[in-house]
Formats: sequence, structure tokens, C-alpha cells
Amino acid sequence: MSRLHVITASASDVAAYFEAEPPSGLTTPEGDIKEGLTGLVIFEKDGRRLLRPVTWGFPRLTREMRERGEPPGRIGLVADLTNPMWEEMVVEPRYRCLIALTHFGNPDGTPGAMTRTWFSVKDQPIMAWAGFCRSLPDQGPVYAGMTMSANAAVMPTNDRMPVLLERAEWDQWFRGSVREVIGFQFRPPFAAERMIVEPTDDRWNSGKGPPEPQLALQ
Repeated sequence: MSRLHVITASASDVAAYFEAEPPSGLTTPEGDIKEGLTGLVIFEKDGRRLLRPVTWGFPRLTREMRERGEPPGRIGLVADLTNPMWEEMVVEPRYRCLIALTHFGNPDGTPGAMTRTWFSVKDQPIMAWAGFCRSLPDQGPVYAGMTMSANAAVMPTNDRMPVLLERAEWDQWFRGSVREVIGFQFRPPFAAERMIVEPTDDRWNSGKGPPEPQLALQ
């Protein structure tokens, strides 16, 4: 999937939807959420769900980047749980989180004139994306989202999509076994018929959001 999602719901609606406690004065991030920017995640601590603003993307600094004097990049997608980078987080439930989003976007069209196509779920005005989060000494709290093979609705724009969870699966994600965590990545994606696909004429780098946010929270 591409590295773009948004939240068009208010922070209070997100907190209510996940039955999570927000910090005082929390607001929804405006506009595009890309790697290096702030999104909203839900994690569990001492039996409570907490909603917090967190930076998207774990730092990544290769030897080549270091030799060129480049600053660390960001890794915001977890495509392969067997990568050593994720081994510790996969086995430790305390590193699991839910990423709140209302839409994710993919580039569509021809190179050099790519436009934005947005994806959401008909019966989930706020989606729960399975993710991992951790507080790092030099970076503070960061998160990354797990991806899986795309369904037929998303496939024309990208062969990967977020691992989206049903409400009934949230507890399993937070507290399940390693086998269950891996199973989420390799199970079938949400059915294509559940997706709302919104092509636009907006250029990929325009920064423009989805045409019509979903309003009815369930």
C-alpha cells in the first residue's frame, strides 16, 4: 500500500469509537498522515485503552545512508513479520496497537500524472489498522502498520493494503498469541464489496483529502 492515510473524524469520536481515554486537549491530525507525521493510535495499559498522538514510522538508518551523511528515514509499513526488525515486537503484546484511520489513499493513473484514489469501509466509519508501537530513546513513541495482500477493490492501485480488524478482533489483537498475530497478516482481506472506492482528479501530491467523509459512527 502507499504511505498515506487520514482521519476525518474528531478526536472525541475516535476515543468514543475505541472506548479509549484521550489526553486532555487532543485534536485530530489535519490533512495527510505520512511517515514522519503524527497519527492516532490506541494501545492497552493496565487493562485500559489509551488514545495517543504518535509519529508514524520507525527510524531506519542503513550503512549507506550513514556513509552519505543522510538522516534516518522512516519505515511505516510491516510487510514481513519474519524481518528481524519486528521479531521482538511480534512476541510482546505490549508493543501492539490499533491505528485509527477513516481512509487510506493510493496513487492512480499514469506516471507523472498520478491522482489520489481513496479507500474506506462501508460499515466501519473509523477503521482499526493492526499495528506495532514503541517508545524509542531518541525518537519518542513511533508506530508502524501491518500490511497484507490487497483485495480486488484495492488491487488496481496497489497489491498491498492495511490489515484491518473487526471490532470483535480487537481484544485478540492486543492479547493474542504470536500464531494469531501472524495469522492476521496471511488471512483473506476484507471483502472488496465492503470497500468504498473514491477516485479523484486531485494530483497525488496535492494534499487534498477525501471528497466525502463518512459521518455516521456506529
